Amino acid sequence: MENSANIDGGLRERKRQQTRQAVTAAARSLTAAKGLIGFTVEEVCEEAGISRRTFFNYFPTKEDAILGHHDDEHPGELMAGFLAGGGEPGTISESLLADLIQLTLDIWAAKVDSESATNVRQLIAAIKKEPQLVAKIVGISAEREAASRQLIAQREGVPADHPVVVMAVTAITAVAHHAHGTYFSASNTRSFPELLLEDARALKTLFAQNLPTTSKGSS
Repeated sequence: MENSANIDGGLRERKRQQTRQAVTAAARSLTAAKGLIGFTVEEVCEEAGISRRTFFNYFPTKEDAILGHHDDEHPGELMAGFLAGGGEPGTISESLLADLIQLTLDIWAAKVDSESATNVRQLIAAIKKEPQLVAKIVGISAEREAASRQLIAQREGVPADHPVVVMAVTAITAVAHHAHGTYFSASNTRSFPELLLEDARALKTLFAQNLPTTSKGSS
């Protein structure tokens, strides 16, 4: 009975994920073609094959539908694997940065197949059509960075505002954003993992440099 319940729950979640992704794809496509105010929620529903009520069960606004759902980008098994990689609680593990880079690569491998890559290109096209969506993305990014700090803090057994946790999220976010931006540029011919690892190596080189021990103005 328990296995049956787990299977049923897994099937329901996969169906929910497929529905969310269909709604997001439709919203992005319509935004790129018509602009944000050029289409209605009903048109999104028609294209995704759902009801208006179902739409609002998944997303509160058209803008949220365009930007997508956080859970669809972060498979639970990958998060569990990352959490299991920590060392002694209260001590920052030496593999933290490498594991964050690997997690980013694993998420990419799991989620960005040819179909979802097209979906991201639709997001870029939608943003070009409606630049004000950037403000919404910034807000979501702040929420996701807070969630990432909580994830790392849980793994390392330290507070979420620990300086290393904060800097780890800042660094991996910057590296991932730069690699994504380069990958989806019109002239790019390189793979996302290649770009991400190149940026990560540059970050490692920078962080290996010596730092001043005190400020020049200190007494």
